Amino acid sequence: MAKDIFGQALWDHFKTAKSAKLFINNKYGPKEEMPLDIYFRGEDEMPDLELLALDQCKGRVLDIGAGAGSHALVLQQRGIEVTAMDISGKAVAIMQERGVKQAIEHDIFNYGGEKFDTLLLLMNGIGLCGNIQQLRVFLQHTKKLLKPGGQLLFDSSDIAYLYEGNPPAGNYYGELWYQYAYKGQKNEWFQWLYIDADTLIQVAAEEGWAIEILDEDDMDGYLARLMPID
Repeated sequence: MAKDIFGQALWDHFKTAKSAKLFINNKYGPKEEMPLDIYFRGEDEMPDLELLALDQCKGRVLDIGAGAGSHALVLQQRGIEVTAMDISGKAVAIMQERGVKQAIEHDIFNYGGEKFDTLLLLMNGIGLCGNIQQLRVFLQHTKKLLKPGGQLLFDSSDIAYLYEGNPPAGNYYGELWYQYAYKGQKNEWFQWLYIDADTLIQVAAEEGWAIEILDEDDMDGYLARLMPID
């Protein structure tokens, strides 16, 4: 099994608030420190796009890639039935200790359980697709997890600014490679997707989804709602 370095860093931060620094290596520049506090924010610390997404949630909600469960806790407090899913067992343990009532360890690509009214992925949670082709797989798979009239809500951003007008040739420029480094350990390199709104609109249409861009921020980020049309 792959090392759960991110989950371990979250766990240490949760238990001690004095965890070692978590770094993320990339292939476009110097390594960056991953702040862990943001995974434990309260509602009053969340950015507008995330708050809007929470306001748009309806019915039974599946929070995918829920991390430490901060969004699920807000939804619970609002009386919404939410299941929080993460692939990290450590993250699920944190959510359970923080009071998330339904927290499950699962890979969304292999999940075939109950159906939901809202599928939610925040903090660029859609990045778990890694690349455009896997996003297409995700969009086909998640149709099976939605009730009639259901919706998929997620935020992402256009990262063209990273390349100062000269995006790399070949693969889509939002398909990045990352590697976590923590306490002298590293995991395997993995892909993480950032997708600009125009490309998402095209992909969604090709995969049979209606899409609405609900809002944008001043950092090239946006919130999208997708609903199956076939």
